[in-house]
Parts: sequence; structure tokens; C-alpha cells
Amino acid sequence: MDNSLNYAEIIKKTVNAATIDQPSIQAIKLYPVCDVESGNFVVLATGFDKQQWMDNVIFHARLIEKDNCDPQIIIEEDNFEEGLVDTLIEAGIKKEDIVIS
Repeated sequence: MDNSLNYAEIIKKTVNAATIDQPSIQAIKLYPVCDVESGNFVVLATGFDKQQWMDNVIFHARLIEKDNCDPQIIIEEDNFEEGLVDTLIEAGIKKEDIVIS
């Protein structure tokens, strides 16, 4: 199996699970947005926080191919309390294929 397709599936499952496992805090909802074709995986948080509207990116990872066609994951944003990097590694992504910006 192509590693980039495998990595995309791992990221997608991790992002989806992370939004389900989060407790509901006030009226804030988490939304996973997984675009395998463009290689972007995002978690959005929207809702009212203390009567003020919030709309934030909680997590953003980009799946790219390096010059030698090997996949690489660039973590642009990871604001989950425990982070998702360790979860991605435990799910089968090589540590050396993850870059934290």
C-alpha cells in the first residue's frame, strides 16, 4: 500500500476520533475537516465561549510528499491538551516523517 494513502487514512481516523473524544465545553463544537486530495486535515472549534463567539483552528496537519516521493506530515497547529503527535505515531506513522512547525 502507498504510504501516503496509509498516512492519510491514519490522520483522518485520528482527527475524527479526537473530535468525538473531547468533552463538550459550554456551547463549543469541534468539527473535523479532512481533505485527502489536498492533504489538509483540520479541526475547527466554533461556538459561544462566555457569550463571545469563537471560531478557531485547533489542529492543522498537511500531508505532503518529499522530493523522493516519501510522505511527510507537517503539523501546522496542535492545540489539543495532549496533542495528537503521539497518537499519530502510535497509529503507525514514523516519528521521522512528522515535522512540527
